[in-house]
Amino acid sequence: MRELLNSVVLNNPISDYLIVFGFILLVLILKKRASKNLTRLLFFGFRKMGRTINEKEFFDRVLSPLENFIVFLSAYLAFDNLNFPRVFKFKFMKLGSQDLLDRFAIGLLIYLFFYTLLRVIDYMAVVMKKKADSGQDDSDEQLIIFFREFLKVITIIICILVMIRFVFHQDITKLLAGLSLVGAAIALAAKESLENLIASFIIFFDKPFRVGDLLKVHQINGHVESIGLRSTRIRTADKTYVTIPNKQMVDSIVDNQSQRDRRRGELILHIDLKTSALQISQLIIELEEKVVMPEVAELTVLLSDIHLDSYTITIEFLTELVQGAEFNQLKQRINLIVLQVLESRGVGLAGKDRLFGGGH
Repeated sequence: MRELLNSVVLNNPISDYLIVFGFILLVLILKKRASKNLTRLLFFGFRKMGRTINEKEFFDRVLSPLENFIVFLSAYLAFDNLNFPRVFKFKFMKLGSQDLLDRFAIGLLIYLFFYTLLRVIDYMAVVMKKKADSGQDDSDEQLIIFFREFLKVITIIICILVMIRFVFHQDITKLLAGLSLVGAAIALAAKESLENLIASFIIFFDKPFRVGDLLKVHQINGHVESIGLRSTRIRTADKTYVTIPNKQMVDSIVDNQSQRDRRRGELILHIDLKTSALQISQLIIELEEKVVMPEVAELTVLLSDIHLDSYTITIEFLTELVQGAEFNQLKQRINLIVLQVLESRGVGLAGKDRLFGGGH
């Protein structure tokens, strides 16, 4: 038995073959547990970062490529301990068969590693998309797609550079220098586009506004309909469609009216000078009583100013968050109540000929 194990086949003892294949078989048996443990480690790493993710979906997307990488890495390390058989030695384009096989194995190992990274990036995009869907923000989904493709392109470029360095044994410093010059030229040519792109990232992370918010920026009022990688599009009250570059959205003062916790309304009355102080006092008291309604959270009625041609009564009210049409209906109800009170008390407005009769 010992003689059989020490027998040399293809420049290697049979015992070495048994050790190598036994090690690979052990890896195949344990790959599920090993890869699951490593994947679970990554999974809990994402959980620590505050991501709400699904463990089963994470395993489905990342487990298979990770298993392939672990198995091939183990096989590579195992076969690396064997002597290359002389019978298989030949030269092709000044490269020996052993060198060719080694380069092919390293290239495949690099490919499997970066392919696993690409699957992780895909999963990160899925997680972020689910978060965006739960927040009902369409702008997030647009930027998530961009980030996913951008990271995948960067990963592929790095993979190619690593292969050039370790598979073809080429110096990549000159190539990197050339790429940096090309990148600088492109950056100068597309300076404005890059500024808008960076601004879109700021909007994505800082979230000063979302799709559907009511904004006031550059004297433009309207609802945000879309947030792109270059610009933000707003639908105004006149139903016009305004496109504003993202750089201006970031650099300007943006009034996000959708984020307010109350809506404010104001009505200014210019009362006739013939109105007595007693009438004004009684008018204020009655207005405070009549304007009280469930929709009005805070109400202030006061004699705010005295002019040469009128007395000024200011009615200021705050409501809970309501839609524009509902708020306008409330303002109309308050205006009608004010008119009824003025008419019942015979109080006229300045500049009018006692519209509501004589004073008391």
